[in-house]
Amino acid sequence: MSLSFDPEQISLPVGHFIGDRLLEAPGLLPMRRPSDGSFHAECPIASEEIVDEAVQTATKALKTSNWGGGRPRERANVLRRWADLMESEAEALAQLEAVSSTRPVGQLVAGDIAVTAEQIRFFAEFADKEGSDLVPTDDEHLGMIMTEPFGVVGAITPWNFPISMAGWKLGPALAAGNAVVLKPSEMTPFSSVFLAQLAVKAGLPAGLINVVLGDGLTTGAAITGHPDIAKVSFTGSTGAGAAIMANVARTGVKPMTLELGGKSPQIVFADADLEQAAAAIAGSMLANAGQACVAGSRLIAHALVAEPLVEAILARMKAVRAGPTWDAATTYSPIISERQRARIHAIVQAACAEGAECLAGGEPMKGSGYFYAPTVLANVKQSSPAISEEIFGPVLTLQTFTTEEEALVLADHPTYGLAAGVFTRDLSRVLRITRALSAGTVWVNGYGRSRDHILPTGGYKHSGIGKDLGREAYHANRRSKSVLIHL
Repeated sequence: MSLSFDPEQISLPVGHFIGDRLLEAPGLLPMRRPSDGSFHAECPIASEEIVDEAVQTATKALKTSNWGGGRPRERANVLRRWADLMESEAEALAQLEAVSSTRPVGQLVAGDIAVTAEQIRFFAEFADKEGSDLVPTDDEHLGMIMTEPFGVVGAITPWNFPISMAGWKLGPALAAGNAVVLKPSEMTPFSSVFLAQLAVKAGLPAGLINVVLGDGLTTGAAITGHPDIAKVSFTGSTGAGAAIMANVARTGVKPMTLELGGKSPQIVFADADLEQAAAAIAGSMLANAGQACVAGSRLIAHALVAEPLVEAILARMKAVRAGPTWDAATTYSPIISERQRARIHAIVQAACAEGAECLAGGEPMKGSGYFYAPTVLANVKQSSPAISEEIFGPVLTLQTFTTEEEALVLADHPTYGLAAGVFTRDLSRVLRITRALSAGTVWVNGYGRSRDHILPTGGYKHSGIGKDLGREAYHANRRSKSVLIHL
């Protein structure tokens, strides 16, 4: 059975999900489908009053359900049932996401949804296995480090991987005993609403997940500045992360997890398996058309292998199949909006005007929708925005080196330190380079996250604070209390 569908036949859950009800609200933000540019819905904007209603609903649900204080195994059971429902409703969930996002429906069912269900089960297992500790003291005292939920967590997710990012926030927060008020991107909100509905259907007490739709200036600011939000978790741009920190500081202090922008290098040494490297590098840029914070957009290749490596990358880029996200055969995504595509093109044109050589692409793709051709730029100036700025599109720059020292100088970025890739057969070199790189994640002889959910993700420098995924994400959703008992 084909997963392809007619976007005109999809019923969209337009409204805020508070408690166990979908609250219809007037649409204020026009939404256009990236695949064809057609207007298809209007997104409401949750006011401070609506956000407050969601927070108070979450607070009440925590108290009445005793979600954070009951048997941890019961939390785990509910989360596992929720993951099961994600998989059984995968087609409907994929359609809601594909219709308004950049994610092709076939990749959603086999990838995003399946992986998110795995991650929910992964975090569920922490509920009754991670807890308080007895610590060494003298015989006249008993020392303990107790942990407990924060309470209500405010979560804000981006548009590029809506289901996956919602899972990153909801899974560890709920497993740790918290409630969540979630704001998905105003460009891709519908799958998050459906996820919340599935959670209640799975037995999650109503009110522990509340989804409010809206923009960052109104709805996002109301969440991050709300006095009863105990912790904030955000994935998005570095600029937005800085604005959130400022807004939190305006109303007080609270812990934050911020997974922000990146401009990640991929270093290929002369002894690397070039076919392996080319597949990984091309894949990292073609996936979601480069619209990922960890996109390995800076290729730094040894001068001896740069030419054959780039040829192999270009061959893979030419094989993409662009198409609407509701076509199961589509393998290459559109750009999220006309505005973002125009920004990508402006950066490429500026680099070329300064002397960069465009080896492939360099222009919007013909036809409807916001597609941009996979692009490779060589001879780019180090000061060019193509090197310094997060483009968030399918644009790969090429720089060459001859020594390890040169490679590390090129790889180091003054702003970002989210991820990096290293390709070499020399294990000693791997250890030297990974220790020297200023990046929160380093992939060796491959590029991109695996299904090893135990590995956390998060950046150095302006690429973020704290970690998503892994044991660290669970612990980041609980606070500790030191107890010393005099015997």
